[in-house]
Amino acid sequence: MKAYRLAGWTQGGHYVEVQQPKPGAGEVLIRVGGAGICHSDLHILHEWSPEVMPALQEIEPDFTLGHENAGWIETVGAGVQGWDLGQAVVVSPVWSCGHCAACRAGDDAYCEKSAGLSGGLGRDGGLASHMVAPARALVAIEGLEPSEAAPLTDAGLTSYHAVKRSLDVLTPDAAALVIGVGGLGHMAVAYLRELTGGKIIAVDRNKAARQLASDLGADLVLPSDENTADPVREATKGPGVRAVFDFVGIDATLQLSAAVVRKRGKVTIVGLGGGTFPFRYGALPHAATMGYTLGGSLSDLAEVVALAESGRVRPRVRHFSFDQIEQAYQALHDGKIEGRAVIVPE
Repeated sequence: MKAYRLAGWTQGGHYVEVQQPKPGAGEVLIRVGGAGICHSDLHILHEWSPEVMPALQEIEPDFTLGHENAGWIETVGAGVQGWDLGQAVVVSPVWSCGHCAACRAGDDAYCEKSAGLSGGLGRDGGLASHMVAPARALVAIEGLEPSEAAPLTDAGLTSYHAVKRSLDVLTPDAAALVIGVGGLGHMAVAYLRELTGGKIIAVDRNKAARQLASDLGADLVLPSDENTADPVREATKGPGVRAVFDFVGIDATLQLSAAVVRKRGKVTIVGLGGGTFPFRYGALPHAATMGYTLGGSLSDLAEVVALAESGRVRPRVRHFSFDQIEQAYQALHDGKIEGRAVIVPE
């Protein structure tokens, strides 16, 4: 089969003919119906290396990309039960051990034994006609086409997990700020609309992204510049927002987050912009916290799928054919994708 694989650290990607994989024990073979592409792919293709990220030293830079996947079960490996051939599924981007304390507590996004490898992230992913995945990483979908559901597994899951972890501070009289209304940020706006009763403020440099935020229910949409903190504070009548979701993660957005979060608030960094924040006493308001999240649990993904199946929250999707992968990545790099780009294999 034809696959789009990493050519080497910082070497970009290329189309390669490879053998169709076979599932091992506890695994399934999936015929891919849709594979979303992500800004993190751009980092993998052009920026990340073991020198930049020591955690990559154990990963061979020769794998099929695509970590946002959905499709149909074609073959099951030994020991797999409870799944039917032809069943439509989404694949979690978090492949955990299932046995450690975190997994037993249902917090498998923070598996203590997993090396962090999963389809499209160190192991072969969905930019091909078929992929293999652990059966325990699947969630069934009904009434959703895989080409529409694929972004639920990362854009949907990661943003939902971040919002869910801040629901304790998002009372109806509180405000939340979303910085960066891209593939993940636009989902966060929609989740905040559905799950909270407070004011939603969205910030982005791109006019089309700001319009998307407004369409999805943001109460106030602002351009991103050095003065953005002022109208955010004005909108909250002074105290600031209870929760910030930073889907950019550069120095400027971290500084904006710290400037507008209120006492006892939460700043969640999701974006991989590589920014830093000098922490000291007084850098944040009293009892405010700043941290980052990763993906989400399998139970989170089931909840994301349920919201999508009900029609309440669905990603904005733009489809590309398999031979347009490089054009899709270029459009993503140039900021020309509204919502999420999804590759549909031939």
